[in-house]
Amino acid sequence: MPDIFSTQELPDGFNYPDGFLRAVESGLVGLEPWWLLEGRDLRTRMEGLRERFPDRRLVPFSRREDNDDVACWDLDSDTVRVIHDFAAPGRENRGEYASFYDWLRAALEDFIEHE
Repeated sequence: MPDIFSTQELPDGFNYPDGFLRAVESGLVGLEPWWLLEGRDLRTRMEGLRERFPDRRLVPFSRREDNDDVACWDLDSDTVRVIHDFAAPGRENRGEYASFYDWLRAALEDFIEHE
């Protein structure tokens, strides 16, 4: 299993959705241009998002390799948001999905188009 946040590291009241855990356990973690954040990269990105967007409660899980987009759970809206990291606060939103599976469908489309 990849090195993702443990239950103790996740914000209070948040657990990874079953669909995300299923995708990770299945090895569905590298859909070029999207890649699973794990280990030090995951923890560094979480810390950076907290510093850059202190008014947001975001839990990152994937990064796009060809720009600064990061897929995150937005704990305030209970959605998946694509955040353009390093953008000025208020200009970071690049997309919103109702669920992880909705984001995953879009990531598959990105995979097909990225060829």
